[in-house]
Amino acid sequence: MDETVHSQEAPAKARVRKSKTPVVQTTTRTNDPARTMAGILEVATAEFAEKGLSGARIDEIAAATRTSKRMIYYYFGSKEGLYLAVLEESYRRMRSIEAELHLEDLLPEDALRRLVGFTFDHHHSNPGYIRLVMSENMERGTYLAQSKIIQQLNVPAIDAIRKLYERGVAAGIFRTGLDPIDIHASISALTFFNVSNQHTFGLIFKSDTQSGRAMTARRDSIIEMIVRFVRK
Repeated sequence: MDETVHSQEAPAKARVRKSKTPVVQTTTRTNDPARTMAGILEVATAEFAEKGLSGARIDEIAAATRTSKRMIYYYFGSKEGLYLAVLEESYRRMRSIEAELHLEDLLPEDALRRLVGFTFDHHHSNPGYIRLVMSENMERGTYLAQSKIIQQLNVPAIDAIRKLYERGVAAGIFRTGLDPIDIHASISALTFFNVSNQHTFGLIFKSDTQSGRAMTARRDSIIEMIVRFVRK
């Protein structure tokens, strides 16, 4: 989703290598704030996902983006403000991709299968997103609670489920009495766990849960579970 280049400054490069934070070329010109903010958000996302709020360092982000702490604070106010912006952007990206699924063009059950499959694939391909959500849960949702847009960002996700569910009920395919938010929670729980607990689960049960074959089987299983839960 983004472009990365290596810093030419040896000390900064060494620090980035240690923190696993990507180096992003940004501009410090105030006449291109969108590009500057996007670069900062990209690097900050990796930094916060890797280390959480308490472990992340603004110095690392500034070095990797070749900006300054002063500029980061100018745009985001504080470390906590940057962290919140990262959370909001992570949710915005996911919802933006969801909107491109065109679920309304599919039959209800096919739409549900596509949504569940997409969610599984997104989580598997974006472990940083999962770590960010886990980090904010460790913070007890303190910073998302301060967001003025997080509810609006997630309204389309619930509306999409509500619409496909209501179409399924009207067609006599889905059973009545289900809450779209509960359906969303069930999809999230099953697909989230596959990433958040992959290391401990695989270790405890001596199983390679991340092999291609295992991932395909798990994906199919989760889709089938959700469909059977909703189906009449």
